[in-house]
Amino acid sequence: MAKKKNKGLSMKVKALLIILLIPVAVTVFTLTAIIWTGLQNPELIRKSASALLEIKEHHSATTIPEEYIQVYKDAAESYGIPWTLLAAHHRIETRFSTMDPLLSPVGAEGHMQFMPCTFVGWGYPGCSGLGKGEIPEKDKTNPAIIKQYGGYGVDANGDGIADPYDIEDAMHSAAKYLAKSGAADGELEKAIFDYNRSEKYVQDVLYFFNEFEAYRIEMENK
Repeated sequence: MAKKKNKGLSMKVKALLIILLIPVAVTVFTLTAIIWTGLQNPELIRKSASALLEIKEHHSATTIPEEYIQVYKDAAESYGIPWTLLAAHHRIETRFSTMDPLLSPVGAEGHMQFMPCTFVGWGYPGCSGLGKGEIPEKDKTNPAIIKQYGGYGVDANGDGIADPYDIEDAMHSAAKYLAKSGAADGELEKAIFDYNRSEKYVQDVLYFFNEFEAYRIEMENK
């Protein structure tokens, strides 16, 4: 009788072990499948990683740096546009001025990435193409020259220089451009498209604009 009892216990132990090992086997099989898929399709892994990074980027970049908020507000008030629109452009253009250097490969300059000919004015001699031009620094930041050639550069802090690398000048210049492009009349999508003629750019700016508007409303209701 004792032998039969031990045999029964042994069967139960084996059954229990099988039950416990099933999840382990499934996990090993799943990991093996993932690794095999990665080896066979490295592009799939890269795309997945890129998607995860993009999601992380969206969620980690919706906090507006406190030091810029008043600058946005001052510039936006001067030109009658939402300050959160400036914040959204600033986020897209230079990741809140963390891009180093603040100069794009095609020649866009400063916190809000103005092409020199847009900043100084397309009437300036030699301005054509994408608008990099050959403009001396003394003319590029001269308010009188900018006024003469119809540019968007603004000397916001009154130091006699309109400088795309100065945060106040850059924000007022961007606000002026966006206002004249339709933002002052509520035509936000048109204004954003004029700033950078890309539908993806419009959607990216609008994404952050909506995020920042939600933040603004939340702060005002506290």
